[in-house]
Amino acid sequence: MSDRPAVTMSGESLLPHDAAVDALVRAEHGDPFSILGPHPDGDGLIVRAYLPNALGVELLERSGGRVLAIMEQGQVPGFYFARLSNAQPYLMRVRWAGGEQITEDPYSFPPLLGEMDLYLFAEGNHRHLGDTFGSQVMEVDGVQGVRFAVWAPNARRVSVVGDFNGWDGRRHPMRLRYPAGVWELFIPRLQPGDRYKYEILGPHGVLPLKADPVALATEHPPGTASVVAEPLDYQWQDEEWINTRGAHQSIKAPMSIYEVHAGSWQRDGGDDGRLYDWHELAERLIPYVKEMGFTHVELMPIMEHPFGGSWGYQLLSQFAPSARYGTAHDFAAFVDACHNAGIGVILDWVPAHFPTDAHGLGEFDGTALYEYAHPFEGFHNDWNTYIYNLGRTEVHGFMLASALHWLKNFHVDALRVDAVASMLYRDYSRKEGEWIPNRHGGRENLEAIEFIRHLSDVVALETPGALVIAEESTAFPGVSRPTTEGGLGFSYKWNMGWMHDTLKYMEEDPIHRRYHHDKMTFGLVYAFSENFVLPISHDEVVHGKGSLIDKMPGDRWQKFANLRAYLSFMWTHPGKKLLFMGCEFGQWREWSHDRELDWFLLEEPDHRGVQTLVKDLNALYAREPALYQRDCQPDGFRWVIGDDSANSVYAWLRWGEDGRPLLVVGNFTPVVRYEYRIGVPVEGRWTEVLNSDAEVYGGSNVGNGGGIRTEPIEGHGEAQSLSLTLPPLGVVVLRPED
Repeated sequence: MSDRPAVTMSGESLLPHDAAVDALVRAEHGDPFSILGPHPDGDGLIVRAYLPNALGVELLERSGGRVLAIMEQGQVPGFYFARLSNAQPYLMRVRWAGGEQITEDPYSFPPLLGEMDLYLFAEGNHRHLGDTFGSQVMEVDGVQGVRFAVWAPNARRVSVVGDFNGWDGRRHPMRLRYPAGVWELFIPRLQPGDRYKYEILGPHGVLPLKADPVALATEHPPGTASVVAEPLDYQWQDEEWINTRGAHQSIKAPMSIYEVHAGSWQRDGGDDGRLYDWHELAERLIPYVKEMGFTHVELMPIMEHPFGGSWGYQLLSQFAPSARYGTAHDFAAFVDACHNAGIGVILDWVPAHFPTDAHGLGEFDGTALYEYAHPFEGFHNDWNTYIYNLGRTEVHGFMLASALHWLKNFHVDALRVDAVASMLYRDYSRKEGEWIPNRHGGRENLEAIEFIRHLSDVVALETPGALVIAEESTAFPGVSRPTTEGGLGFSYKWNMGWMHDTLKYMEEDPIHRRYHHDKMTFGLVYAFSENFVLPISHDEVVHGKGSLIDKMPGDRWQKFANLRAYLSFMWTHPGKKLLFMGCEFGQWREWSHDRELDWFLLEEPDHRGVQTLVKDLNALYAREPALYQRDCQPDGFRWVIGDDSANSVYAWLRWGEDGRPLLVVGNFTPVVRYEYRIGVPVEGRWTEVLNSDAEVYGGSNVGNGGGIRTEPIEGHGEAQSLSLTLPPLGVVVLRPED
């Protein structure tokens, strides 16, 4: 029923004013419910419909199908009207050139969005937008259909268009809900799988068709339509994992993360083969991750994105898993399978910026709605993307709901927030005079900082045990400190400085490393200021940077030895671990999203050796509390030798809560160091628990025969010491025997 009729009903005229009909025909009428649908007329109803190109329309009894009235044409073709003597439910039988359609009248249904939904949305605190906005399959008064809801406050008219109405914006204009600026419409008898978009009349004209910002499913690219999704009704089997994941992901737990691009890890048929779906990936990826000893999989963004070459970091569908790999149900099954194998799932998530594709969020209703209006605030020149205006409450709430959508509905264990540095600073990658200060005249983006803190607090409250991790490359203070202490509230921060410094060192010819010795030690100056993840991510093996092994200097043997030493250094350094796929076996080619990894390399012993080393490093890491329990505490680490730049040797001790130390010694030259004396805190025999130069890894097998006893010779402040043989370009790990 109409709640705001635009014309006066006298009981005599069945037709509205010509101007109103003309606006409807031109698709410029902003209140279609004032004209269309049933309107009270004494004891009966006046029913109107605008069905361009229809050949005829009848009103039927909803229960028995008896013809109640044959609708007449009004002022213009396609505009039909009739009077029913009794107010009763009815069906419409529409004759088209291609056949007959029987349906309920979309304009016979009342407003369906609740006032609390609209209030929470406007407030920026609606945490279940994915279950409320967009296209929602539901039953209303016994009628199956789909309710659409979209925010477009500056639009003059919004219509749902799709295959079901010939993509004709005149057929299904929506109802505006004041003052939230949300348009809604229930369309009977639509089904999951139906494609749709929104046709929007903005302040200055009709816009390109827009995809649904809260779509739960989309077409497979290059298609850009939104798709009505089946409600996610997955029967989860991961209760035990969810109840214990807080312990699995704490700062006192081992976390070794395998970063994966789902479309190029493996393919059916090799480089040019078909992408695996989530079920096929689960069958292949999960056993591999488990065998390798990684504790988590981190997926580069799997939300729908129009351009595969963005790797998912320029996404438009913040609520829809990419159709490239299957349905939402398929993705849930993948996460569930990971959990049942004891593997956590981290998703990369992008609340910083979005692409400028015409069907996307940019100028969504003809105005800068999701983005800042001024290009100095709202456009990112590096990436040619729009920047979310997180100071707008509706946008703030939209992104908050997106985060919770993945964490709650898909049981994801963590979100890795991309490009945090670009969010924190208004002058990020901008020249002088090309940025707008905050209200205090500073460079910090105060509204983005407020959003991040709110996100951290809400995630901790609503999804206990789940994490929010920052990819943040600046010295912004307190990134992983609680919001109650003035921090941003992230669980972990990627240690980008450590990654850049140590990779720069490893790229140096060993003869020059003595002049860059501090690049390997500097990370310990600030290692305990945040909760760090040590990342060797996809960003380091693309855009001409070469593969990880190809960064290493020397001949083939030395390249592999350097890689093994570097990975051993990383796994024994304070901080959780992240390694991009392919680096674990020394892929030579720079990574490309268009082909699978070079798995054939594992036919060669040196590549298998690196893979075996990573597997053994993960096993050592998991069983030695000294390597993870005190990652964020300075008393869990002590340099023994940090200043031997002449020999490019480093030695340090790690402690767990049981007080038993591990000794790590690295020799970053190709020269064997004999009788290298190192003071240690425990007398007796020390077992060599790992040697990156072992023959099984492809090394020269130089070492200490599996173990060595201390001698009563003072060294490095200790009463006893070890006289070690240090392998070339190798790292050894020793522990005292019980």
